[in-house]
Amino acid sequence: MDATQTPRWLQEALYSSMLREDGGTASHEKHGGGSTPPDPARLAYLRQLIAALLEGRRLSTTYNYVLLAILAILTACHLREKLVATAWWRARFSRRKARCSNTTITVSSHRPCQQTDASSSSSGTTIQGTATPPEAGKDEGAEGERRPLLGYPHKSTALSPSSRPGPWALVSSMLAYQPRRVPFLNKPLPSNGTSLFVLCFLGINVFFQFYHAPLVGNLLFAFADRAGCMFVVNLPLLYLLAAKNQPLKHLTGQSYEALYIFHRRVGELLCLLAAVHFGGMIAFQFFKPEWLMRGTFWAFLQHRLVLLGIGAFVSYELLYLTSLGSVRQRWYELFLACHVLLQSTALVFLWLHYHTARPYVTAALVIFAVDRLVWRLLIKQATLSADLTVALQTHPFTIASAAPSSTGSSSSSSSSSSSNSGNEARRGAAGGTPHAWLNLLIRAHSGFTRDLLHYAHRHRTVSVRVDGPYGSSHAMDTLRSGDDVILVAGGSGIAVTFPLAWALLKDHQEDEERGRDVPPAGLLLESGGHEGKDAARRVRLLWIIHSDEHRYWVPGSLLDDLVAAGLHLVASRPTAVAGRPDVQGHVQSWIREADADGRQTRVLVSGPDGLNRDVRNTCSQARWGGSDVRVVVEKFGW
Repeated sequence: MDATQTPRWLQEALYSSMLREDGGTASHEKHGGGSTPPDPARLAYLRQLIAALLEGRRLSTTYNYVLLAILAILTACHLREKLVATAWWRARFSRRKARCSNTTITVSSHRPCQQTDASSSSSGTTIQGTATPPEAGKDEGAEGERRPLLGYPHKSTALSPSSRPGPWALVSSMLAYQPRRVPFLNKPLPSNGTSLFVLCFLGINVFFQFYHAPLVGNLLFAFADRAGCMFVVNLPLLYLLAAKNQPLKHLTGQSYEALYIFHRRVGELLCLLAAVHFGGMIAFQFFKPEWLMRGTFWAFLQHRLVLLGIGAFVSYELLYLTSLGSVRQRWYELFLACHVLLQSTALVFLWLHYHTARPYVTAALVIFAVDRLVWRLLIKQATLSADLTVALQTHPFTIASAAPSSTGSSSSSSSSSSSNSGNEARRGAAGGTPHAWLNLLIRAHSGFTRDLLHYAHRHRTVSVRVDGPYGSSHAMDTLRSGDDVILVAGGSGIAVTFPLAWALLKDHQEDEERGRDVPPAGLLLESGGHEGKDAARRVRLLWIIHSDEHRYWVPGSLLDDLVAAGLHLVASRPTAVAGRPDVQGHVQSWIREADADGRQTRVLVSGPDGLNRDVRNTCSQARWGGSDVRVVVEKFGW
């Protein structure tokens, strides 16, 4: 790195320090017809300091190449997983087609085999807080007509030697396990796999920060400078992980919520690096040789370059403080405003602070501008006229609106309310042009959502601007790769599980009625009364509610449609009355049933942290026992 990349004040200090005598000013006295030679000890120190600076800066420029290599490995693993899943589905479809062509049994083309029990209604099976989970809840009358006179062979759940878990299954089980909350802090921990990946990422940064870094007091300047370099090279990654429309979720198959965890960890790392950089520069003023730089400590703080650095440091530290969970939950609007304002201010200070940071600042600005301005404001947006419905004072209100028309970027047509949107959809489907509808379930807390609730009390309609969709198809792809699907919703988590159940059952049914081809990754194989791993996909939904009013969050007509399409719906009694249901027992029972039939199980859970952890660890234990089960956690966050 050339001298032009060294601060002017440091260049002046280094130059003058080589010419200064002890306790005097710069001297150009002649000695024997030449200049006074510099002190060899001082010259050796300066060479050591400059070498440490240059090595740190050269090393930091290779950091993003390491990240690109890791991303390439993760992308290759994701593509391999997709190819394997597609090949598996094609093979299964071929077997299903060959079997159907060789049989004379007539099977309904649009009604999958469903379990006809008490759950086949809009209310579903009601389970008690201390109830033992039902095995399958099958209708004995209907089942008796299909049962052979000698009965079915006994299906043992014991693992055969060929089905015992292999090393990778055991490793994946341990990675999927989620530990308990952190003591005293009461903070939930992610899964072991996520924690391990975060630790590896932090380990890479620790290596780049400490590799050949001098840790002595008079060389703290080089250590602090390297911390600043590591801060800058991580900056584009921070903004990339925060972007709603990012390529990482498509390359890795992870959802935005999963990647957002890494965004927060990277942000915390950057705040730590900024503190190390600032603290190291301050500490160096007390450890540096007296002859190195002129002026006082106060004069150092008043230097333009230092003032700009302090501005960037204060902006990022305030950004961290206003991003804490307590602030996000209580004053979300304050968090959002500070996040936009402070990060913009910090980038300006950082741009002016040091010119070698400008390429990375430019990359961060480009990511931010493309995500916020181009994509959100110009590409994916629609303005809708929506109906407002407030059922109860303690009940979240809904915004029901029509989806934008395919011929324009916006729509102003009013739509039906949440109580009749299901009827609208059915009438539209019968007429050949389905009514596209969108229901937003909003639970009022404080701040903006409370203002929305007050507005809904005074008005019947509202103009809504909607942009999206965001996220990824990771959850749906995972569910479609299994024979049995288990959806667990805790409270408002039904907002996640209900659309997935609809897509698994109703969307495929409508595609078949219109004669559309379904991609192999989205096949819903139907076989009427056949059993085994080539039988129809079984979709089960377990909904845990806190109070009885929560049942009305989803219109009963829509639940009836899903039950008629084959959904096995189980709704708990209100936990406020009956206590917490045995969720682990239900999930274990359904996984064992799938294992007995040699079927793959895919589980998705969305709810409070405790429910998510229970379901995740239940699947982890099943995976350890040899079950072919995968779990996806969709977590609501701030």
